[in-house]
Amino acid sequence: MSISENKRTGWSRRGLLRGGAAIAALSAMPGCASAQTRRLGPNDRINLAAIGAGGMGSNNMANLIGENILAYADVDLGRVDRSLKDGDGVLKPERVALKAAYDSAQHFDDYRRMLDTRKDLDAVVIATPDHHHAPAARLAMERGLHVYVQKPLTYSVQESRLLHGLSRANPNLVTQMGNQGHSSDDGRRVIELIRGGAIGKVSEVHIWTNRPVWPQGVKKPDAVAAPASLNWDLWLGPSDAGWGYHRDYAHFNWRGWLPFGTGALGDMGAHLMDFPVWALELGLPTRVETRHTLWGGDDDPWDYKRPDVLTSYPLSAITYYEFGKAKGGPVKLNWYDGGLAPAMVRNLPADRIMEEEGGVLFVGDKGQLLHDTYGAKPTLIGEEAVARGAKIPQSLPRIKDGSKGHEQNWARAIRGEEGISNPFETACTLNETMLLGIVAMRSEKPIAYDGVAGRVTNSEEANALLARTYRSGWGLTG
Repeated sequence: MSISENKRTGWSRRGLLRGGAAIAALSAMPGCASAQTRRLGPNDRINLAAIGAGGMGSNNMANLIGENILAYADVDLGRVDRSLKDGDGVLKPERVALKAAYDSAQHFDDYRRMLDTRKDLDAVVIATPDHHHAPAARLAMERGLHVYVQKPLTYSVQESRLLHGLSRANPNLVTQMGNQGHSSDDGRRVIELIRGGAIGKVSEVHIWTNRPVWPQGVKKPDAVAAPASLNWDLWLGPSDAGWGYHRDYAHFNWRGWLPFGTGALGDMGAHLMDFPVWALELGLPTRVETRHTLWGGDDDPWDYKRPDVLTSYPLSAITYYEFGKAKGGPVKLNWYDGGLAPAMVRNLPADRIMEEEGGVLFVGDKGQLLHDTYGAKPTLIGEEAVARGAKIPQSLPRIKDGSKGHEQNWARAIRGEEGISNPFETACTLNETMLLGIVAMRSEKPIAYDGVAGRVTNSEEANALLARTYRSGWGLTG
């Protein structure tokens, strides 16, 4: 049965899509791209559309302004307009070209209709709230379109495996996750130093972030009237929560609310966890446990057995990952968010600090390596580690313009000019690892995970959290 056929039958977590069995079935599905992907050469411009054209989407599209921007889908034209202007309502100089492109492009409020209508597209950028990522990407890939999807790649583990399966089945489609640090020179130097043995064997990693910087650990506010420019029903899209509008969860603030976002892990894991997963070839975790502050809820915040009670993620959490099958031997990785952090590192250079915003500390048996968010400022700790690092040559290709060239790398890869930086083939392992932390948080117990089967082996309740339910007519039930 193809995914297109499922549009008629519908899926639910209580039906075919249930835990690991569903994920295994999805991963094994054949490709379903129904349109012929146009082959582009070095001199061709990409026929491009945006799904989510304001906010981060406007940043992505501004970096692709040399392409043919033919259409965009967004549920709030007011938000799109504000994304092009400064705080005084004046058009930003760096957005003049994008405004002209948007003015000449066709606008849709529903991306499903755009994808059905515009048969001339080559590729789409998806920069919506998390709960739309996988449904939009799946529809685009079915139509033979290259996709750039903001992080996190998906809302659920099941969706991550679905997109991974689609990308493998359709290798002609160029895919990229929007974690720009993966293209940075500094981030790639981190990989070279760790793999080159600058700090010896690494068995421990600490990661921290100051996120959330949006509401979390709080009760859902009462609904109010949505702005006239916002189509709230389409914004809800595949979410079956049925919430009314409030500015505390739309637009930017959706990250902290369970029906729409994936919290601090989903927001910053792709920028911070990326480098340990990449450098150490960790694979998928074998055990995950989370300790956290109170959930935000409408009733007893500890009543985690009732998903209708939970509304916002805890304000702070520590998530403990164990990678028992990492390439170089077992590794423990500790994630801290909400302002929590590991102990201060001793013997840091005088001009170096552990940034409050976030960072990563690799602990090896011959030294340590510290870097900031997005892989920035890799710093070896210990004289011998510094000396070893100086001898490690560059071995990874560099991306033109580094992190600022992440979108253009995708465009050049579509034209066959260079390799892609972070395709779904690699991004999905990172994405799944991040989301397993949320599964552990919601299950309120340590989870044991079989990465081959895609299954939590010690809890059926936790296993069910690998998937999600959808509103009729949307997403994977659409």
